[in-house]
Amino acid sequence: MRLYTALVHHPIQNKNGEMVTTAITNMDISDISRSCRTFGVKKYFLVSPAKAQHAMVQRILGHWESDAGSMYNPDRTDALRVAQLVDSLELAAEEVFKIEGVRPQIVVTGAQFKDEDLKVKELNAALKIDKTPVLLVFGTGWGLHASIVEAADARLEPIFSKAEDGYNHLSVRSAVAIYLDRLTTEAS
Repeated sequence: MRLYTALVHHPIQNKNGEMVTTAITNMDISDISRSCRTFGVKKYFLVSPAKAQHAMVQRILGHWESDAGSMYNPDRTDALRVAQLVDSLELAAEEVFKIEGVRPQIVVTGAQFKDEDLKVKELNAALKIDKTPVLLVFGTGWGLHASIVEAADARLEPIFSKAEDGYNHLSVRSAVAIYLDRLTTEAS
């Protein structure tokens, strides 16, 4: 399977639709890395141009690469090996190209998508048949900025609420795990 993920922290929209940069959290680094490693994702890209955020992420990753961190929790060290920090989604796509030799299909996610192009079952089937790598893109804040969504190759259907009142507000960590399970399960 040629599946990659990206968690975008810029450009993101805030609740007013304005372009912002969100903060990378320690939980997003470790929890999403663990999900990616569990479901066979080749690389998990943390996307942010903020240099202060880079220093923090490198410090966290460096701890788990050190002897003390890897001896304390080898499973977390193993999971974090899939994480890579990049300045932009374009650079993440370039990294996938370097690994695979072909440009990845950029598939974006969004809880509020109403006019998605792609069903999870269709992407699941394509991952099994097609040799084109997929870069599955998640947003933070109030979602991916329109510039990312418009430039994508496809929009993946949202995770639909089962709540009677339609409540639908998952953490991005939960959404990543659910999508990865659905995309890597034979029965999807």
